Amino acid sequence: MNYTFLLYSDPTGFADMTEDDWAREKEVYGAYIGALQEAGVFVSTDWLQPAMTATTLSVQNGKTRIENGPFAETTETLGGYFVIDVPDLDAAIAWAEKCPAAQYGKVEIRATAMGGD
Repeated sequence: MNYTFLLYSDPTGFADMTEDDWAREKEVYGAYIGALQEAGVFVSTDWLQPAMTATTLSVQNGKTRIENGPFAETTETLGGYFVIDVPDLDAAIAWAEKCPAAQYGKVEIRATAMGGD
């Protein structure tokens, strides 16, 4: 079963990060990705550009509306995701607990509606 981890955090927490801080952050996530790969559960991952760069589209009554920015004003924003393939929610929770984002933000876990391999 595929599960997606949606990684939410407050982007202001990253405002003062130095290049060395970012390098350490990449190492931490690299180790997590390596652990997922070694366990054979890794499917995909990506970091997203900041929410302020988003474009939001809606179609209502046949009319397309395009807006700059995210669809909602919130403190925490979606910053990236992981997709893993594990047997059940308990296994997904165990991997989400190890996700670096859980240490400073929130990890929302959702099962895919289309199943997995």
